[in-house]
Amino acid sequence: MKWGQFFTSAIGKKIVIGFTGLFLILFLIVHCSINACIFVPDHGETFLKVAHFMGTNWIMHILEVGLIAGFAVHIIQALALQFQNRRKRPVRYAMNRESQVTNWYSRSMGLLGTLILIFLIIHWSNFWIPNRSNQILHGEELNLFERMKDTFSHGWLVIVYLVGVVSLSFHLMHGFQSAFRTFGMSSKKYIPIVRGIGTAFSILVPLIFALMPVLMYFNVIR
Repeated sequence: MKWGQFFTSAIGKKIVIGFTGLFLILFLIVHCSINACIFVPDHGETFLKVAHFMGTNWIMHILEVGLIAGFAVHIIQALALQFQNRRKRPVRYAMNRESQVTNWYSRSMGLLGTLILIFLIIHWSNFWIPNRSNQILHGEELNLFERMKDTFSHGWLVIVYLVGVVSLSFHLMHGFQSAFRTFGMSSKKYIPIVRGIGTAFSILVPLIFALMPVLMYFNVIR
């Protein structure tokens, strides 16, 4: 099989989705660690220092390009695989069979991914895009801590973020295990470990992301 045929095959798509998924999991760990600095009771000073380092480091700027590319490839390949699977088998048969062996969120990865994409667009338009634009146009960063407090003073935006992180949690419930199984960790020895770590990760990381807007909205963090 040629390389071009491999990456357009179902197996090739799964490998690409798994690889980009693992890359995005690493991003979530870093992003969650940075954002968790707002819980330090110093009025955002620690968070701003870490955010400044990440925002002005040229290595991080290069990785941002890779991150955007990773998101794009992950989404495109996931959609392509979904459409390819639907063409290969009758929808009713597939739905009936899958409902017997998978959880609802495993069958709803397309919907969850769409909700996450909408959430990301809103998130980037609130923080990343304005901050980068200000750096380019005025040579300085925005005070992201103050911007977070202002953004999360609006109840409807807090709800949007909660919907986004809940969607992320269920997406990870399936995606975390699926990524590792794609690369061979599917034996009886590894499945319980991967499932346990995946479940913990899928709860802990979204929970930290969810606490930020909620605590800011109720002025616990200020």
